[in-house]
Amino acid sequence: MGFDLTVRRIYEPPAPDDGRRVLVDRIWPRGVSKESAALTLWLKDIAPSDELRKWFGHEPARWAEFRKRYAVELDGNGEAVAQLRGLLGKGKVTLLYGAHDEAQNNAVALVGYLRGTD
Repeated sequence: MGFDLTVRRIYEPPAPDDGRRVLVDRIWPRGVSKESAALTLWLKDIAPSDELRKWFGHEPARWAEFRKRYAVELDGNGEAVAQLRGLLGKGKVTLLYGAHDEAQNNAVALVGYLRGTD
């Protein structure tokens, strides 16, 4: 799909080209103030369920299964997905997450879901 979407850790300072900054974690990241986050939206309803997040535990061996299970959750979460797609229709969006792993986290999985690559 043709939309401008990037992913960054919320611990990185905002960049001028971030566009709309959307936190996609259910839990607010430690040590980050609301002001420094410079969010457009905290879309916690699009984050994985607590059960799925705890099951995944950022274990690399569970990444493929996590993406599948998260996609099923997203399929059943039309309102939050539609809200995010609405923002994407207005220009660049940067999805923000708090996890340490930059390659295997819910924001990366969400991008794959939105682009239809999962």
